[in-house]
Amino acid sequence: MEEMARVGATKGGGVNRLTLTDADKEARDLFAAWACDAELDLRIDEMGNMFARRSGREDDAPPAMAGSHLDSVPNGGRFDGSLGVLAALEAVKTLNDEGISTRRPIEIVNWTNEEGPRFPPSMVGSGVFAGAIPLEAAYETRDSEGARFLDELERIGYRGDAPCTPRPIGSYLELHIEQGPVLVSEGVQVGIVEGIFGLTWLRVTMKGERDHAGPTPMHMRRDALVGAARTIAAIREIPEKLHPEFVATVGELTLSPGAINVIPDEVRFSVDFRHSDPELLVEARKLIEEAAHREAEKENLEIEIQDVGSSTPTAFNAGVAQAVRSACEESGYSHRSMWSAAGHDARYAADLGPTAMIFVPCVAGKSHSEEEDMDWEDACRGCDVLARALVKMADS
Repeated sequence: MEEMARVGATKGGGVNRLTLTDADKEARDLFAAWACDAELDLRIDEMGNMFARRSGREDDAPPAMAGSHLDSVPNGGRFDGSLGVLAALEAVKTLNDEGISTRRPIEIVNWTNEEGPRFPPSMVGSGVFAGAIPLEAAYETRDSEGARFLDELERIGYRGDAPCTPRPIGSYLELHIEQGPVLVSEGVQVGIVEGIFGLTWLRVTMKGERDHAGPTPMHMRRDALVGAARTIAAIREIPEKLHPEFVATVGELTLSPGAINVIPDEVRFSVDFRHSDPELLVEARKLIEEAAHREAEKENLEIEIQDVGSSTPTAFNAGVAQAVRSACEESGYSHRSMWSAAGHDARYAADLGPTAMIFVPCVAGKSHSEEEDMDWEDACRGCDVLARALVKMADS
């Protein structure tokens, strides 16, 4: 982990390995070298997804797969993604050292462009692999400087020959830091992830009238910011009405003209809300629209609500989750069931075969930040659980 963290290292203790950059290539090269040292068969598909394969007794059986990603967000953390790839490699090396064979082959995967800030959207490599994202659409994506995904993939030498098309998998396991504070705050060692939240993204625009901040009486104003602020405050209260684990966030806010002595005539803000229950997502959308229209009417504002994106909740496989639970119990680790509120490649893997995730705590729940950190004991526990569960699935 520490050697990989030196690739794209930042002064603040994080990593900067955006997809298809030179740092991403260096990380891929390092993983490839380690996979070859472990006598694994390395295959790279046309999206740059890397598969390191260990043969099984029934080598034609769909593989037991484990992995994550090696790319990062700008100035991100050194454990996000890397833990899942390298723990899977460590697990397979342990099987080699102990002379343990499995019925199914095992494949360790490094997915291309999980994060997505350079070439949106996120989880593109796994999305193409699962058939959810067209290959040509992914190839034509461009970054903020105009560089094309396909050109950059070829530049770093990771456009492979293997087709990136759906194929059956026996199972998929992904070890990951939680990226949130639940496990560390509860003192629980392992999270058994039973699914990934669905989400809805909206963009709300409120339009009023631009006027001078001095001569315009308060009762004669059409202040777009007042309507937006009251709507945002109302959105903050919606999760409490629906479910303790429901989350809603306003992460973007722009206003016009943005001058100290001018009443804002237009405000735009985003809304992100997530939960495991699709019916609650529908209910939240209704409550948000009602709040926005109610507050707009009070200030005599025009309003527009746009759909930006959405995904349905993904429930993982109970059998794979039980294998993780059994692995925790064998080693005496405290554990709890939970859902992930963040997106992961496991979301697309679940379309192809039985899938689950393993969460371990990260310090203060910090992630996507140079402050991201974890205790090595937690990393080792996660690797232990992954190895045990992986063997169970590879022998199933």
